Amino acid sequence: MADIDGKARRILLTFGWILVVSSAVPVFSGTCPFCSAVKQTIRQEMESMDVVAIGTLLPDGRTEGSSSDGRAHFRIVSVLRGSEVVQPDEVHEVIYFGSAKPGTQFMMMAVDPSQPQWSSPLPLTARAEEYILAVSKLAEDPLERLKFFQQYFEDEESLMARDAYDEFALAPYEEVKLLKPHLNRENLLKWISDDDLDPNRKRLYFTLLAICGVQEDAETLEAMLKSESTNRRAGLDALIAAYLTLKGDSGFSLVDDLFLKNASSTYADTYAAIMALRFHGTEGGIFTTEQILPSLRHVLARPELADLVIPDLARWKDWSQIDRLVELFKTADTNNSWVRTPVVNYLRSCPLPEAAERLKELEEIDPKAVQRAKTFFPIPVGSSQGGKETSQVIPAEYTQPIAMADSKRREDRVVASRIRSSIASSASNSTFGSVVNPQSKLLNRWYLGSVFVLAWGTLALVIWMILVGKSRVAAHVQHQR
Repeated sequence: MADIDGKARRILLTFGWILVVSSAVPVFSGTCPFCSAVKQTIRQEMESMDVVAIGTLLPDGRTEGSSSDGRAHFRIVSVLRGSEVVQPDEVHEVIYFGSAKPGTQFMMMAVDPSQPQWSSPLPLTARAEEYILAVSKLAEDPLERLKFFQQYFEDEESLMARDAYDEFALAPYEEVKLLKPHLNRENLLKWISDDDLDPNRKRLYFTLLAICGVQEDAETLEAMLKSESTNRRAGLDALIAAYLTLKGDSGFSLVDDLFLKNASSTYADTYAAIMALRFHGTEGGIFTTEQILPSLRHVLARPELADLVIPDLARWKDWSQIDRLVELFKTADTNNSWVRTPVVNYLRSCPLPEAAERLKELEEIDPKAVQRAKTFFPIPVGSSQGGKETSQVIPAEYTQPIAMADSKRREDRVVASRIRSSIASSASNSTFGSVVNPQSKLLNRWYLGSVFVLAWGTLALVIWMILVGKSRVAAHVQHQR
């Protein structure tokens, strides 16, 4: 039974490693590299609906006690989308459980032109109504859109502040950079100095400061990096990336000393530094990979974290670390045994004859580790081993959860809208530099990731149950004898 338990543990360990490696090299899909959108933007929601209108709550609503089941009546004031479906002055019954006073203005949205299915109406202040009207008339030009939304950073009304943030979080980084002449550097410096500010918002403001900042701003960011206050260093990945952008090549030494070479640096801080370096290796446009790789190599001296950077070395074709990685494989213990699989994949992706020879050497030491790598991962692109090259498809789309729809029809429309918008998103390489199929742009990265995790989780559970079942059968047979 002990042998069975050991097999089960190894299966679960392999499954856990797969999850680590699948997230080890995040893909920057063109959106703001360090920002996470909270929800679908108002503009996106409007585009996904058949009807968008401004309506007024009538006195026969729930607030008057005549509709305790939530049914309320709204008079359409203006139609922003779907004028062929509804008209001003029409009265529509909508489910509303709020307590707004009659006469309050609402944003109202519906799907199904033949019989509008209304979502929960959104109460609006006078300013919010003006904002909604302006959003509905925005030009298609991305620069003009971003210029409009940046006016509402840290707005006193959370609706506008949140929506402006989400618009930037979803905007392609190349488009955001065009905003450089229009950014307010003083405001950005003020906001990043607020220790109570939400870390996600700080990440956006660090990213924008890196675009419009001056070299002296690097001193401000350096003081934040050296601070021992976690609040002061919130949004560390974007903070490091911005610091390197403004400081230049001389900034790597500080990042190395604080987070990469420093054995006492926490996992979260070290990973934030790795994320910043990945950004500069993909979208930053400031440094070459030859400038970035020396910093990543420092992490190899920390065996418990080495697996985080090995895929990066392979993706950027740094084949100078073969001996070092082979030694990591040989000296791996129970505390960092997961490093063996990425080492094997590094050697499999390396086109040098030496890599094939060293791989045979490692297979004699731990044939199961080598077999796991070959079983769970395709041959990395660029590999000289196994003949024909193959590719591992990992879509680059990075989108965020959206609000739950009030009806199945509305949910379907929202999903369809997200699929349409994903067509324009850019694809990037996967863990070992493999080519992404253009058709995979239609897939949501997190949806595919959840399917991936569920599939492997189910497989691990089934294998574990089979092993345990065999053990019990054997024990029963032994007992009968």
